[in-house]
Amino acid sequence: LISLIIGVFMGSVAGYYGGKTDAVIMWLINVTWSIPTLLLVIAITLALGKGFWQVFIAVGLTMWVEVARVVRGQIISAKEMQYVTAAKALGYGNFRIITKHILPNIMAPVIVISAANFAAAILIESGLSFLGIGAQPPMASWGAMIKDHYNYIILGKPYLA
Repeated sequence: LISLIIGVFMGSVAGYYGGKTDAVIMWLINVTWSIPTLLLVIAITLALGKGFWQVFIAVGLTMWVEVARVVRGQIISAKEMQYVTAAKALGYGNFRIITKHILPNIMAPVIVISAANFAAAILIESGLSFLGIGAQPPMASWGAMIKDHYNYIILGKPYLA
């Protein structure tokens, strides 16, 4: 949810306005994307503290880049459509054109990238829980379960895990 809100907002602004706004936002996207996601999540989680909600926020703050790039590309192509030109001719403001006319028409790719990000977020959280940074013991996590039974796996008896 956090990555969707940030990604849709940043991608919409960059794609619709273009120019220097697009250049600045794309620079921010490229800088954020150049840092490995797991490393960035670990840094944010350590800054916020251990726990499920801290990991939730950290993952949301790092996975918005893909959403923003997809939304930006879709808006660049959609803003040339006739219904956007008609909305501009009717005198609608930019905010209304983006939210009421463009965004509903580009939701299909956003839903697909959201599903992929959700799967990646589960893997990142389980990796952090395996390292002891993610969800803490009373809460169930795949990474914590693997960590608890790691000795069985390395001793050649994975069926016990």
